[in-house]
Amino acid sequence: MTNELQLYNSLNRRKEKFEPLHKGRVNIYVCGPTVYDEPHIGHAKSYLTFDILVRYLRYLGYRVRYVQNITDVGHLLDSGQDRILLGAQRERVEPMELVERYTRAYFKAMDELNVVRPDISPHAAAHVPEQIELVSKLIENGVAYEVNGSVYFDVSRWPSYGRLTGRKIEQQQAGARVDVNPEKRHPADFALWKRAEPAHLMQWNSPWGRGYPGWHVECSAMAMKYLGETLDIHGGGIENQFPHHECEIAQSEAATGSTFARYWLHNNMVLVDGVKMSKSLGNFTTIADALEKYSGDQIRFFILQTHYRSPVDFNDKTLVAAGTGLERLVNTAETVNRKLESAKAGEVSDSVETLCRSCRSRFEQEMNNDLNTPAALGHLFDFAHQVNRIASEDDDIQRASWERVRSTLFELAGDVLGLRLESGTDPMSASPLIDLLITVRGQLREKKEWALSDWIREQLAEMGITIEDSEAGTRWKRE
Repeated sequence: MTNELQLYNSLNRRKEKFEPLHKGRVNIYVCGPTVYDEPHIGHAKSYLTFDILVRYLRYLGYRVRYVQNITDVGHLLDSGQDRILLGAQRERVEPMELVERYTRAYFKAMDELNVVRPDISPHAAAHVPEQIELVSKLIENGVAYEVNGSVYFDVSRWPSYGRLTGRKIEQQQAGARVDVNPEKRHPADFALWKRAEPAHLMQWNSPWGRGYPGWHVECSAMAMKYLGETLDIHGGGIENQFPHHECEIAQSEAATGSTFARYWLHNNMVLVDGVKMSKSLGNFTTIADALEKYSGDQIRFFILQTHYRSPVDFNDKTLVAAGTGLERLVNTAETVNRKLESAKAGEVSDSVETLCRSCRSRFEQEMNNDLNTPAALGHLFDFAHQVNRIASEDDDIQRASWERVRSTLFELAGDVLGLRLESGTDPMSASPLIDLLITVRGQLREKKEWALSDWIREQLAEMGITIEDSEAGTRWKRE
């Protein structure tokens, strides 16, 4: 346990005391989504992780500038195809139309999960001049080269390349996320700028001809534009460590000669029945689909129950259990609010003061231990248990005491962990009840009791629930 914030630095592979570059200020950059499709539960885990980090740093009194980019060009598949272009072709829309659609979907999903929006959300396509400037600097510094209108980073000129992941250059064959091609001096060289064919839908003028930026260069350019040459914290999913973050370090430090990021934080992935959630396996769940069955607070609570550096297994059983756990905290908050309404004026009792101080201290110790949210939640449950006992056994607790209890609960569970505890929060999903009504309606239809069956449909429609009958069965969704 520690009274100082310790964070696991992926670069050095150990927990380290957090000390910002400038006293009282923290600059954070997190790799944002590539907006070519609906956001999924993997996004929820990643961005909720850094939401907690930002919230806790602000709770500790730091002034935080949080930058999270929107990737709308340059994120290449192994085939060399741009994800945005493939998405635009799939939906037969203009690339920027696709970007707008899924950027809105992303922020809407984050709002449902009560994720605080970044201070700055720069788009890669809006910062092409900054990326061209960075690439030019790398060529000038002798660590990049141009071939046939494309520019590559020369990993052989940067001996420390690979230190984040511990990979040797000899082991790396696909640093650019594209097929190895004869233009490269080394297979691990990665693209900073790509030549565009005449029919390519997204291309810009550059000193090397018409083209578009590589994936990695966008984050370096935007991070340094808004946060300076050295960041306090750079975050992202563990899948970004290689090649993305490895390349970011190399190109940024080769351009400036300064340390790019002092702390690197990476969240682990989401599993489904022990298998990594991915679109290629067809086992992924969009946040929108999950929200049809569970509340945003329920999903948030579910993710908080697992440490950010551990994988989390997404399934209905654990989501239902999360709803039950959240309900306990919400019920305690409602009890405290009721007590406040009827309590007499008076001072904070010594016992309540001790209880609140103890909870806050233990909560902070766990959060200082690399954001240990599962253990922090455990202390909140202990606190809620003691509060409920006091509420049932002692009618003489005065208003100031209940105000102290409320501020402790709402600040730690609400402000820091982002759980909405106010009355009206729906921690338990209504899905089981809706499913029950659908089942009853199905039985009524079998008995040809059409009037009552239609009445159930109409009542659900008034609550925003649409029913779709088909040969495969009945499905429902929220409007």
